[in-house]
Amino acid sequence: MIMIVEDDAELNRGLSTALKTEGRTVVSVSSVKGAREQLSVFKPALILLDVNLPDGLGTDLLKEIRSVQQDLPVILLTANDTDDDVVRGLEAGADDYITKPFSLSVLRARVNTQLRKRSAGIPEEHYETDGFIFDFANMIFKKGDDTFELSKTEQKLLKILVANKGMTVKRNDLIDKIWTDGADYVDENALSVSVKRLRDKLGAKEYIKTVYGLGYSWKSQDQVT
Repeated sequence: MIMIVEDDAELNRGLSTALKTEGRTVVSVSSVKGAREQLSVFKPALILLDVNLPDGLGTDLLKEIRSVQQDLPVILLTANDTDDDVVRGLEAGADDYITKPFSLSVLRARVNTQLRKRSAGIPEEHYETDGFIFDFANMIFKKGDDTFELSKTEQKLLKILVANKGMTVKRNDLIDKIWTDGADYVDENALSVSVKRLRDKLGAKEYIKTVYGLGYSWKSQDQVT
């Protein structure tokens, strides 16, 4: 999924049409608030982000995104084309920077380049977060001197949550990704039980949060209230 954050309605529609392909969905919003709402539910594969939005700066939103997610490709769109503007955008964490007006064919090429780079990356196998060390390659899970033994199901669940740290992962998505043995039906209670066991084993009730009606999220220390 690609998310477009652009307040020019005509341009937003044009971008959506240009980037929507078979097997690729596009979600369009026109404000920082709308982007935050979408990011609380979905993890896009790439974001096209306008710098000047009616309720804030895209660069400020980009800094928020980078505080919880380093590997999400973000391309800034802006009419600001000075060297200083470009430098500020890149320093905020942008992967690319496109100035208006621009060719849609060039934009598509740059979007596809970023998506290829991401898909070619080696999946993360080692995470250190909130005092925990999760080494999925060697199946080592610890906090301080405490080591935890996790089942395969719990490992899959944990990896999805920490890979999407700060984001809400929907229940159906978790079920589809964890139980991949081709079973036609998986009782949703199995997911609830797995989440509870993982929380209890890690002592992570303050980190593994239930987002009622949606799914679950790993909340970092600075996000826990």
